[in-house]
Amino acid sequence: MERTVVIPGETIFEGDDYLPGEYTEKRDGRIVSLRYGLAEEQNGLVKVIPLSGVYSPRRGNVVIGKIENITQNGWIVEVNSAENAFLSVNEVPRYVNKDAMEEVFKIGEMVIAKIWSMGKRGIDLTIKSHGLGKIKEGIIFKVNPNKVPRIIGKEGSMIKIIKENTNCDISVGQNGFVLVEGKDVDSELFAKKAINFVTENSFVSGLTEELNKWFSENKK
Repeated sequence: MERTVVIPGETIFEGDDYLPGEYTEKRDGRIVSLRYGLAEEQNGLVKVIPLSGVYSPRRGNVVIGKIENITQNGWIVEVNSAENAFLSVNEVPRYVNKDAMEEVFKIGEMVIAKIWSMGKRGIDLTIKSHGLGKIKEGIIFKVNPNKVPRIIGKEGSMIKIIKENTNCDISVGQNGFVLVEGKDVDSELFAKKAINFVTENSFVSGLTEELNKWFSENKK
């Protein structure tokens, strides 16, 4: 099926040939949307990609956050959710002198991290994987977290187009923060404009073709 805009309570499919996925449920033999967003079906699994709402942290999410505070055992990180996250010194891939925590992260600095655990004590982060750690260059801006799947695209197709047309490295946090690193500020701002085009037209079917058209009309 082509992606279609649905509202909460709207029937997407009827019958027993489909299973409910993210933000859908089965009611009386019908697959019903639980959110306002784009409905899609793959291999019999129906899900909705939300187009509005707030960020809901999940284990395994890569997020971009800001160091809010320093404790004896780690750093408090703001990740655009209802509660802050915690980065323990044990989840940093280097020796940390607890008497000089600011040598690793200062308050106000930005970091790319992964949520490795969620429990009663909150959100726990790690930067032990490749591509994670302190952000030193580039521009960072915020988008609607629920539009992140559209920015990335199926199997990374959308973000690949943007990277190829701007020659920028782009990291998209599931929490709605985007890092763009290019050879100069103009390249980074051009990539930002392309990403904003995607978010503003996230409800449009055939968005990949529309993005390619946008680049052909706007590329310098």
